[in-house]
Amino acid sequence: MNILVINCGSSSLKFQLINSESEGVIAKGLCERIAIEGSRMVYTPKGGEKQITVAPMPDHTAAIQMVLAALTDEKTGVVKELGEIGAVGHRIVHGGERFASSTVITEEVLKAIEECNDLAPLHNPANLIGIEACEKAMPGKPNVAVFDTAFHQTMPEEAYLYGLPYRYYEDYKIRRYGFHGTSHSYVSKKAAELLGQDYESLKLIVCHLGNGASVSAVKNGKCVDTSMGLTPLEGLIMGTRSGDLDPAIVEFICNKENKDVHEVLNILNKESGIYGLSEDYSSDFRDLEEGYVEDKENCIRAVDAFCYRVAKYVGAYVAAMNGVDAICFTAGVGENSGFVRSLICKYFGYLGVALNEEENEKRGEALIVSTKDSRTKILVIPTNEELAIARETAALVQKWSNDKVSSSLTK
Repeated sequence: MNILVINCGSSSLKFQLINSESEGVIAKGLCERIAIEGSRMVYTPKGGEKQITVAPMPDHTAAIQMVLAALTDEKTGVVKELGEIGAVGHRIVHGGERFASSTVITEEVLKAIEECNDLAPLHNPANLIGIEACEKAMPGKPNVAVFDTAFHQTMPEEAYLYGLPYRYYEDYKIRRYGFHGTSHSYVSKKAAELLGQDYESLKLIVCHLGNGASVSAVKNGKCVDTSMGLTPLEGLIMGTRSGDLDPAIVEFICNKENKDVHEVLNILNKESGIYGLSEDYSSDFRDLEEGYVEDKENCIRAVDAFCYRVAKYVGAYVAAMNGVDAICFTAGVGENSGFVRSLICKYFGYLGVALNEEENEKRGEALIVSTKDSRTKILVIPTNEELAIARETAALVQKWSNDKVSSSLTK
């Protein structure tokens, strides 16, 4: 079955067409600047050249139509007709408490996703637009929602509750939800394969380190804690996000600079993190790594603070699980920066960690970068959220089809 994987942002749309049997990518691309002047689509068919089409995209429906036209194009398309696409898998950022797993999309599911809009106002509305656009362009085609928050729904109450009056949880569902769940799930399962051990017997810590960054504790195949919270602002220091801070800082800055809460939250989301700590030098770790090697004080400050925060969370999760078998690094920085991994792992002497420096410099493959005698294993595993979404979609559509057949036979 060919699965179209869609990841809708407010003004962008990433896509991949994946064959669920071979798990190979047939085509991939990105629609940028949707509803903004200068919109364009970048499209790359398997074995073909990257193509850039500059054309107006007034909305996500127009973007989806451009994607489908590219996939079925007579010269550069990869399928002859839309009937060769079996289903569509959508990344949905926030499923609240309602969704602990992926689901086939129905009217009821759409309504429940919409009810979570308050929890992810920048993401969920865009995700819904993507679903509606696909349903309009391919009526009758099964669509599946794969939630960023679902993997973390196994957290125990003591891990997800905040120290607030309990009525705020009861009335508004204010709690830790966590994000990057599709990545944390994929990487933790891949880690068990790489180690050759039973997934449900391991204690794993996954460090998803990119411009957005989070850590999760996975015990016996279930997430028991994660660093992001009600929103993706909590936790690690990130590219432009502050991560953890004293909540009173918000009021303090409001009073000092005559700003409102919205303005300060904008600073915490878009002007903070390693970007703010480096005095606006960069939010890109490649730039900061160069600056670090060149002894630039602002770059050293930002990178060291980031690495310390990651190491602190790892230590907390070792305590929460009463031990750890392996620590996994993934996402843009986690996968590609042996430099950052090395700085973080210097904190793990108490875990008996010893890095194989030669292996630690490799990129683009899943491998163990610790030495054979390292008591705790260090793994690097490239994440593949699109493949994880395709797998979930194929499995659910197959079950959905079987259930429909069974239902018709019993009538």
